[in-house]
Amino acid sequence: MKAPEISSSLTRRTLLAGLAAGILLPKAARAFDVPAEPQLMAGDYAKERRGFRTSLLNKGPAPDSYEPLIAPTGADQIFYRSGYGGELELVAWVSRFQRTPKPRPAVLLLHGGNAIGQGHWKLADPYVDSGFVVMIPSLRGENGQKGNFSGFYDEVQDVLAASDRLRHLPGVDPHRLFLAGHSIGGTLAMLASMSAKRFRAVTPISGDPNAFNFFDHYPQDIRFDERNPREFQMRSPVCYAHSFKCPVKVMHGMEETHIVPQIDLLKKRAVAAGVKIEVATAEGGHTTALPAEIAQSIQFFRSVAA
Repeated sequence: MKAPEISSSLTRRTLLAGLAAGILLPKAARAFDVPAEPQLMAGDYAKERRGFRTSLLNKGPAPDSYEPLIAPTGADQIFYRSGYGGELELVAWVSRFQRTPKPRPAVLLLHGGNAIGQGHWKLADPYVDSGFVVMIPSLRGENGQKGNFSGFYDEVQDVLAASDRLRHLPGVDPHRLFLAGHSIGGTLAMLASMSAKRFRAVTPISGDPNAFNFFDHYPQDIRFDERNPREFQMRSPVCYAHSFKCPVKVMHGMEETHIVPQIDLLKKRAVAAGVKIEVATAEGGHTTALPAEIAQSIQFFRSVAA
């Protein structure tokens, strides 16, 4: 199995998300409090989503700079529909494959940052080499596409819509659909796996489960009403750790010490609720640990589907 090369076209946000506790980033004034320990909510996350609508005070595209949407070598560019009434037509990249008598397992891979780039496809290669059909979706407002960036909320709907597209592709086994994500994609992977019971397993990599913590360091990404704590809670997997609907393996680089307390709390709450969850580390930082983390992800998916 090849280790992915970490390309310079991975987005700025992917790299900045690995900086420890915002030490190297200036902090802006904020209108919200960061609790020492976010509240554990009682309800199921999927049900809570049905009754909650985010209030976007600033509507517009995702904040990251981006490349043209051109499918990388080894992938086909397809479209999927999301949003209310399917009004958004969004791009996804899918590995090229031939149908076999036995349907293939598939991985929905969520990119880091707030834009998709050709370099992200390097992270798909090990999954493809291991026999998985892989889809990397772009999300609303990214790369010049329609839709309003919301920061970890409406994007979850896009992830679920992309998973529908993937699991209905000819030759894909809908019962062996896996979910993985890195950085911002890791947080979205947690939230999506709490929102629907369709993934066989999920491996979030370097995702922050605490939105209070994340937006404290990236206030420029806030588009919602930051005076409302519910906006943060609905973006925080740690507040709904009991809501995972499949086995979980959370991973991070050993150098990412700033995220350890958040992941430890997530695991503690999930274990108390009977969730099958484990935490693993790999030598390196936010991007340098990725080859080993992806290898662990593949092993985990194989063990669950065995």
